Amino acid sequence: MVARDGFIAGFNHAPAHLGRVLILGLGKSGKAASSYCADLLGSRIDSLTIAAGARNDSACAFGRDMEQRGARVLFEYEHFEETYDLCIASPGISQFSDFYKSAQAASTEIVSEIEFAWRECPTECTWIAITGTNGKTTTTALTAHLLRSAGLSAAPVGNIGDVCLEAVAQRTAQYYVVEVSSYQLASTKLFAPKVAVLLNITPDHLSWHRSHEAYVEAKHKVLANLSKTEGAVAVLDATDETVRATVRALKATPEAERGFDYIPIGTAFGLRESMIARCGSKNAAYLSDDVLVVAFNGVEHVLCRAEDLQIKGPHNVSNALAAASSAVAIGLSDEAISEGLRTFAPLEHRIEPAGVVDGVSFYNDSKATNVDATLVAFNAFAPGSSIVLLGGRDKGTDLTPLVEAARANSAAVICFGEARERFVEAFRSDVPSDCTLDILEADHLRDAFDKACELAKPGQVVLLSPACASFDEFSCFEERGDVFKRFVKEHAARIAPNGDIEARQGGAV
Repeated sequence: MVARDGFIAGFNHAPAHLGRVLILGLGKSGKAASSYCADLLGSRIDSLTIAAGARNDSACAFGRDMEQRGARVLFEYEHFEETYDLCIASPGISQFSDFYKSAQAASTEIVSEIEFAWRECPTECTWIAITGTNGKTTTTALTAHLLRSAGLSAAPVGNIGDVCLEAVAQRTAQYYVVEVSSYQLASTKLFAPKVAVLLNITPDHLSWHRSHEAYVEAKHKVLANLSKTEGAVAVLDATDETVRATVRALKATPEAERGFDYIPIGTAFGLRESMIARCGSKNAAYLSDDVLVVAFNGVEHVLCRAEDLQIKGPHNVSNALAAASSAVAIGLSDEAISEGLRTFAPLEHRIEPAGVVDGVSFYNDSKATNVDATLVAFNAFAPGSSIVLLGGRDKGTDLTPLVEAARANSAAVICFGEARERFVEAFRSDVPSDCTLDILEADHLRDAFDKACELAKPGQVVLLSPACASFDEFSCFEERGDVFKRFVKEHAARIAPNGDIEARQGGAV
C-alpha cells in the first residue's frame, strides 16, 4: 500500500519509487545492497549501477550475476558523469575520498547500507543501535542474547552477524540489535533507533575520518534522530570523558526539547557511583555492592552480581550494564535480564579463555587491535599475573598509556612482528628504578608464544592482546586468534601427550 506522499505505508521511510540507484563498493554490504536492489528493477528502481572498485575473482563473478539480472557493473571507475537519485555507499569507502565525493556530487542523496536497511524496515520492528570504539561487539551480542533468552525474536546484525539489509529483507526478526561503526554512521541521515548505545570514544580510524573530531561527530550521529522515535532511550558510558560531555549536554537540555530519555552508566569516578547520587540525574546504571543496577523512570532494577558474569573484567561489567539498560528500556523483566546476563558466554577473540596448561591460563584477545582495547585487557587480570604478547602491524598511536599500564599490571611483555622495534623502544625508555617488568622480543607470534610458555609459571596468564592490526602476518584478527588457540592445543599435547585433555587444557578460569 502506497501512502499519498509517495512512501510505502508501514515502513520507516521507503519511497515507492527509488529511481536511478548507484551502489558504491562491493564488500559484504555492497553485495547485499546490490542483490536487494536488483530484485526491485522494473518496479521501484529504474536502473541499477554498481561501482565495483578493483577487479578480483569474487567481484567479477558477482558482477556477472548482477549484469544478468539487469544491473550495470563498472570496475575501477572513479568519476561519475551520469546522475542518480540514490547512492548506497559501502562503509569501507571514506566520505573524504575522491571516489565518495564524485558519487556524492552525482547523486541526489548518498546513504550507508544501514541507513537504507532501516528505511526499508517495517515500522513495527524495534532497532537497538550500539556503537563505541571498543566493546560494541560484546555488547551487541549480549543484548541480542538477553532478548532471545526472554523469548523475543532478535537478530544481531551490522558488523556482527548478518548484513542489516539481508536480515531486513528476510523479515525474520522483530528486534534488530545492530553493531554500527563510525564508517556506517557517517552516511546516515534519518536513522532513528529505539535505543542508541554510545559506549566510549577514543582515537581510532583516523586515516578514514581524517581527524578525531570527524570520528567523534560520526559516532554521535547514532543520537541524531532519537527524538523522532517515540519512547527512545540513549544509553551512555559516563565513565568515558568524551561521552560524559554528551551526558552533561543532554542534562542541560530540557526533556521536552531533547525529545528522548537517557541512562548514564557510572560516573567520572567509575562504575560504582550513580549519576543520580552524583548530580541528580533522572536515570542511572551502576554497581551497588557488586550488583548490577539500572534505575529507570523511578524504578530500580536490581539484577545479577558482577561475579556471576561469565565475561570477566571491569570493561565487561560496563558492557553488561549497557546491555541491561537497553533491555530495561524495552521492557524486559529483571528476572529475564539477570538470567540472560548469567548465561552469556565470552565471544571468540575477546579475552576468550583458550585453556589451562600446567597451571598457566591462556587467553585470546586478538580483537584488541588498538592500544585502548589492550588497556582494557590489562585490567581483567590480577596485577603482576599476566605475560602479554604485543605486536603486529603498528597503527602508530601513542604507546605511553600502554607502557604505564604494563608496568603497573603485568609480569612481562613480549613484543613481536612489524611493531616490535617501536614497542621495545617505548618499553625500554625511561624505566623507573623500581620497575620489575620483563621485556622480551620475538620475530613472529610463534616465537612470542614459545617464549611466553618458557617464562610463565603456574598461576600466571599468557595473554594475546596485541594492540596492533594483524596484517603483517595474518589475513585478519580472527586468523591470528585461531592460530594462537592452535598453539595452546599443541603446547598442551607436548606437556602431557598421554594425559587427559580436559586436565591439560581446561576452559575458563
